[in-house]
Amino acid sequence: MNQPRPASCDRFDRQAAHYDTHAALQRAVAWRLAHYAAGLPLLPGPRADLGAGSGLVGLALRQQAPGLELLQLDGSAALLRRNPLLAPDRYRLWDLDLGLPPELNHCSLITSSFALQWLQDPATRLRDWAAALAPGGWLALAVPVAGSFPQWQQAADQARVPCTARRLPEADTLIGAAASTLALGCLRRLVFSVRYGPGGRAFLRQLRRLGAGHSDQASLSTAQWRRLLAHWPPGDAVSWHVLLLVGQRPERLAP
Repeated sequence: MNQPRPASCDRFDRQAAHYDTHAALQRAVAWRLAHYAAGLPLLPGPRADLGAGSGLVGLALRQQAPGLELLQLDGSAALLRRNPLLAPDRYRLWDLDLGLPPELNHCSLITSSFALQWLQDPATRLRDWAAALAPGGWLALAVPVAGSFPQWQQAADQARVPCTARRLPEADTLIGAAASTLALGCLRRLVFSVRYGPGGRAFLRQLRRLGAGHSDQASLSTAQWRRLLAHWPPGDAVSWHVLLLVGQRPERLAP
């Protein structure tokens, strides 16, 4: 039985109708992740996209590796309803902070793009995902990491207000968590400069339209927001730092 929708997905549910319109970066990264996953030598076993949402990774895989179908698993019911890859036995409404459902034990492939950063303990969850792989199974992951949004941090420093961007996991911590179980075949730290419009207002509005505007830190007052925006660096681009990682669980585990 599917789990109830997690409360943390409420904002994604409310913005689901707008997600694909504003998810250009997420779509580009999903395509790149699918490019790596499409060429992997897969063994029999379950295959799943964790945090699949509206199906960006699965759709990219359908074009690059026809026949490679993944279980679509997400905590947002509204995003899943917009996912064209759903079939009665090919989706799960599930809170990833609870771990993985039992049917994903001994996976041959787990993919996840722009989802791990929303979980309460990303490094622990990543270890769990790696442990769920069968010997010879693969993990293909893309996740925004610390160092993203330096323009926001610069504006906050100059305005002397807290930077309330969500705290993203450290790339080195995630790499260490994955390397404790997996042999890493691809490891890339990518930086994307995305244009949103002049000043910080356009960028922050875009995050809200994605459903990604919620933070794990206290919000600013109206006066603090005004100071922040007044000190936002000139230009219309904001930088994202993204970790792309592909690893395989060794077929023979060390004793």
